[in-house]
Amino acid sequence: MTPAARLSAAIEVLADIEGRRRPAADALKDWGLAHRFAGSGDRSAIGTLVYDTLRRRNSAAALMGKDGPRATLIGALRLARGWSTEQIEGLFTGERFAPSPLTEEERAGLGRDAEALLAAAPAWIAGDYPQWLDPALAASFGESRVAEARAMAERAPVDLRVNTLRCDRETALADLAPLGAVATPLSPLGLRIAISADGRAPAIQAEPAFQRGFIEIQDEGSQIAGLLAGAKPGTTVVDLCAGGGGKTLELAAAMRNEGTLYATDSDKRRLAPIWERLTRAGVTIVEVRHPRGRNDEPLSDVFGKADLVVVDAPCTGTGTWRRNPDAKWRVRPSSLEGRIADQATVLDRAARLVRPGGRIAYITCSVLRDENDDAVAAFLGRHDGFAPVSPAKAAAAAGLDALANRTSPGGHGLQLTPLRTGTDGFFFALLRRT
Repeated sequence: MTPAARLSAAIEVLADIEGRRRPAADALKDWGLAHRFAGSGDRSAIGTLVYDTLRRRNSAAALMGKDGPRATLIGALRLARGWSTEQIEGLFTGERFAPSPLTEEERAGLGRDAEALLAAAPAWIAGDYPQWLDPALAASFGESRVAEARAMAERAPVDLRVNTLRCDRETALADLAPLGAVATPLSPLGLRIAISADGRAPAIQAEPAFQRGFIEIQDEGSQIAGLLAGAKPGTTVVDLCAGGGGKTLELAAAMRNEGTLYATDSDKRRLAPIWERLTRAGVTIVEVRHPRGRNDEPLSDVFGKADLVVVDAPCTGTGTWRRNPDAKWRVRPSSLEGRIADQATVLDRAARLVRPGGRIAYITCSVLRDENDDAVAAFLGRHDGFAPVSPAKAAAAAGLDALANRTSPGGHGLQLTPLRTGTDGFFFALLRRT
């Protein structure tokens, strides 16, 4: 496909996403199935165009003076990629498979001073997020919310975690040196690979280091949350929202395959990938359990016995907007309300599992105070027998003193963000049963 044809395809996919309010990944997959002549390079380039546009949807529409798939794509080419009007005109020719030529209105939009326009724009336009989320982001970040949101609109690198059950970071770095891998600045377990200028990421799962279980794909922020949990060898640990097992694998490595690690999830379908991942990583201490009925508690025999319960809680995922830019346009107020209720349920369940003196590690991939500090405060209000561990103390215990000043707005935990820590957005709080 020509570069111009890829632009036409991206506009088509964006129209499908907008018209049917569906995830970008689904729309891109369906487009690829319907256009089998498009190679992997074409599909990757189209996907990058779509995601770049979704990252800058509000600001692109403001620049162009008009919303819609074509207008926002054109605006994103200027804002996200820095293309000149001449570069854009050179592809919008109306020739075979190319988008129709730019209108006078579109040329006028590209001629505006984008920096001045966005400096005067409301926060949700300059920061590219839904207007209804502005009060929540203001509660989290105050006047810095535009800068924080802009950082969440950037592309994310590829982060990897070294599986210390199989190898060390130096070995993994040597194996992945041809891909440009470097050590992550905060996590002692992490590697980072920059994506290409056109947004392409290396095929990590095809690498021998991945297939041998030396590495796992995991954002540095997620790695840090796992380190802060402080799982120890020989203890009893519960991963209460295990899903596909990413945190489970990290916890097992921290435990050096010694002790007992229960992995469970309310939906057993989410656990499906965990078996293959456990085998590849060489993990032997995990018991996978799931409910066998609506009211079944698969961990009833663990009540009051766990040294550590890790709650990677269901949330709106606002911290993952760098990787899932379409998610910010699909989240609704009802979604936030539902996640807050889910968080209360899973925290109350964790309270039944942890032993006296044991700990609950509460984690979200959210930057919203409602899901983070407020959720912890509500839990502490319901349970007298728990007390928060000082965030600075939790950071020091994990050997992450650089995070001691990253305390969340409400003071109950640590808040990571792309702007502050160069990671996805994660919240972490540690609660001890007294």
